[in-house]
Amino acid sequence: MDRTEFFGSQVGGESVINYSYTDMPWRLVMWDIYNFFTFSWALPWILWPVRPCDGDHFDELSFTWQNIWCIFLHGILAIIQLFFILTLPLVVLLPVWTAIIWLSIFFIVNWFLCLGLNGNTYTFTSDPKYAPALDEHAHEQWIFLNGVAVGEAWLKSNINRLALTFKRPVIGVHNRTTGIIFDVVECLIQRNFSYATSDVRVAYKIVKDKLYNPQYTKVVFILHSQGGIEGGLVLDWLLQELPQDLLAKLEVYTFGNASNHFNNPHRHNDSLQTEKKYPKTSNLIPTAITEIPLTDSPVEAQSLTSKRRLSNGSTFSFDTNGRDPTLTSLSKESTLSRATAYTVPSSDRAIAHVEHYAHTTDFVALWGILHFVTTERASPEMPRYIGRVFNRTSARGGHQFCQHYLNGMFPLARDTKGELAGCAETSEFMNSIVKVARKGTEKEDMREGIENGWSMIEPAGRRDSLAKEEVSVHGSFHEDKNGINDGKVRVKDLSRLWQYRNGRSPPDLPGELRRMTMEL
Repeated sequence: MDRTEFFGSQVGGESVINYSYTDMPWRLVMWDIYNFFTFSWALPWILWPVRPCDGDHFDELSFTWQNIWCIFLHGILAIIQLFFILTLPLVVLLPVWTAIIWLSIFFIVNWFLCLGLNGNTYTFTSDPKYAPALDEHAHEQWIFLNGVAVGEAWLKSNINRLALTFKRPVIGVHNRTTGIIFDVVECLIQRNFSYATSDVRVAYKIVKDKLYNPQYTKVVFILHSQGGIEGGLVLDWLLQELPQDLLAKLEVYTFGNASNHFNNPHRHNDSLQTEKKYPKTSNLIPTAITEIPLTDSPVEAQSLTSKRRLSNGSTFSFDTNGRDPTLTSLSKESTLSRATAYTVPSSDRAIAHVEHYAHTTDFVALWGILHFVTTERASPEMPRYIGRVFNRTSARGGHQFCQHYLNGMFPLARDTKGELAGCAETSEFMNSIVKVARKGTEKEDMREGIENGWSMIEPAGRRDSLAKEEVSVHGSFHEDKNGINDGKVRVKDLSRLWQYRNGRSPPDLPGELRRMTMEL
């Protein structure tokens, strides 16, 4: 039976440190190899299930000539790389010149086969037919960094699928494959030695340039599989170098994340201590900030003025040059017929939003994010893994980005001609009831409570709703058309990424308000 567990983001602090810094790299590699075999039962789910292929040609295992060619080359690479590893100890018995010739021949053949997968390009842009550039999204830049074993053809499918789902152009940074086995070896080196390969450096430069570009007020960074390791390294560099107001533009969403840490510190110690002391208390902005009228475009509102009523009766005002929807005041007596929702502001983090999506049967997620998020040790060695986690158990729970993750979580709809037309407005995953995870949360102050979800959206007016009438958001993106009104929290009530489907935009509180927390 399908179910979804929710892990609130780790709070952080001095008791939580980066796992990569807790021991010698070679010892960490040995633990990774041990855990590789511990979770090896899930290896078939890297490809399984091979059907259905709801995304047609976007799906990695659908019967297209490009996919067949890619799988054929990967099969040859896996065979010769396995043979190479098994025979490598025998190389020491050969004369030096013979060993050099053997190694040279192998790596030339391996490079040639990988060239057939990778091509010569490091960056790609999604096809405009899936998502043309629109003025309403001109202030956004979406970037994708792929995972293990992805060549040029699959990367193009990945970014075109994202473009069709969210109706934005997407830049794809190519994490070039060297074959499945060598990619796993590269993962071990990257995540335990913090070694930045060329694609990490390319991704860093692109993300940094976009953050510095004044045209963009939002940069969305999507990561899959090994891309989570590389993206985590990119974030580590950005956190060391960039000004805080530029980092606040960034949003990060990962799928089947293979990394062993994920950083996103608080900006101020006061907010950190408050969240640790009251992890299950919503950081609501008190009283006067209330209604946000939403449309499918965040730039239809030409100006924004918001006021926060302080305890002394004074107000706080700001202007965001039309980038955010208008905030107005809503009293308890206000009556509105449309479905309403509320947003809890983020907890003073350097990066605006971080969400992780994982399958419980995905080997890479088990070896990566789920192993480190669900650790039962509440000790100083507990790995730092910041961000809210949606952990899904499903018969479709494989590792492939389009076929397993996007088809299962962000399925596509078809038009009257049977053509893929965009993201479906309903999803079994998004409608699933959230179960708050217990494993890995032994000390309550280690994680935020579900009440403190900073991008939480909950329809007001539901029976037993978490929403407070005086702090509500009204908008078209969250109309409850499915008639679900049982007061239970569902994935769609918590997932910020879901709010971007089909060109929509979630409500964005301005930076001044986003950094506010309740005085307790």
